[in-house]
Amino acid sequence: MNRQMIRGVSVSVLAAALAACGGQAPQLHQIGGTPELPEPHRGLMPDMTIATPSAWGDRMPTVPKGYRIAAIATDLAIPRQTLVLPNGDILVAEGRGGNEPALKPKDVIAGKIKAKGTTPVKGGNRLTLLRDADGDGVYEIKTVFADKLNAPYGLALIGSALYVANQDALVRFDYQAGQTKAGAAPVKVTDLPAAINHHWTKSLAASADGRYLYVGIGSNSNITERGLDVEIDRAQVWQIDAASGAHKTFATGLRNPTALAIQPGTGALWAVVNERDEIGPNLVPDYLTSVREGAFYGWPYSYWGKNVDRRVMPQNPKKVASAIAPDYALGSHVAALGVSFSAPAMGATFADGAFVGEHGSWNRDPPAGYKVVFVPFSNGRPAGDPIDFATGFRGDDGKTRGRPVGVTVDPRGALIIADDLSNTIWRVTPAAGAAAPN
Repeated sequence: MNRQMIRGVSVSVLAAALAACGGQAPQLHQIGGTPELPEPHRGLMPDMTIATPSAWGDRMPTVPKGYRIAAIATDLAIPRQTLVLPNGDILVAEGRGGNEPALKPKDVIAGKIKAKGTTPVKGGNRLTLLRDADGDGVYEIKTVFADKLNAPYGLALIGSALYVANQDALVRFDYQAGQTKAGAAPVKVTDLPAAINHHWTKSLAASADGRYLYVGIGSNSNITERGLDVEIDRAQVWQIDAASGAHKTFATGLRNPTALAIQPGTGALWAVVNERDEIGPNLVPDYLTSVREGAFYGWPYSYWGKNVDRRVMPQNPKKVASAIAPDYALGSHVAALGVSFSAPAMGATFADGAFVGEHGSWNRDPPAGYKVVFVPFSNGRPAGDPIDFATGFRGDDGKTRGRPVGVTVDPRGALIIADDLSNTIWRVTPAAGAAAPN
């Protein structure tokens, strides 16, 4: 038997063993400010329930009564985050990043298995512009706005400056209303941490006054298994001066802040964060939280406040003592990758709160996520359980037709959803009367 065959047999055998060691996770209440947290459980490998990709065919995601959903762009090259421009055009960041080496045989095996639940399409490393010129809901123009980027992800517009967070740098384009193609190559604003890039996505938001940009930078490991040296400037949010490019650390201990948003009215920065793996299907809840300047959110030493992660060496009791708990748990392993605050035009039920795109679990049975939820707010804070807003990405037949990433509210009354499995942009709008106040 040759080496390649041996490797294939090993992967198959270990994958089978992996599947066999799992079991259905107990159902716990892991939503809101005080989620139930079981005791950590470590196995040879994490439980894995991998998506089985399937075409949408004549199906579409399910949205609430009184709302319509339509695919406004297809055949994209891994859409991640979107930005609605002032004239209604939509920019889509497309790409795939990361260059991490596998640490252990299990990483090779898990990586091959996880890859089966993602698109085989090559990342575009570009921005695509979509335009509905006559306002009929059909985006008849789809054109490349800029290409040859390096795994672009976060997007923000301040005046005539369009900012893009590549996996290695924050860059800026000059933008004029109505433009369909960048007029020149981008200008680098500042380098971003790019070594290894285990978590390569760099999320982005602009402050309400346009003075600052915030960049979310994920960790280079699950829980420092590559050592602490490679975690310098990781698992944190930077605050960057938009004019000079000077940056400072704004908050730390956020394992992977995958999307950022500024709350209307308050100007507060919020994030969705993917928490750590491999201590059980119900640990640790991913979360939505306000991001406080100077705050430490636990990673890697603790989770959900001061719950110590015994795997991390050396331990750091002083850091644990300073850790604060996030605001709102979304559930374990839902893989929240998008967040956007709503607007009154989205309808009375969904006027005050945040939409969250949940990409879906790979290490949980039963699976979690694979949908867009709405977290209602009251007096500026999350209030109540999330409401399913767009579902059906993973069907009752066990097949997965889409995986939500970025969500963006168009204040004129639409939610834009990037789906990086079917490479589609979905647009959800309220039907006549849905946006009327109660």
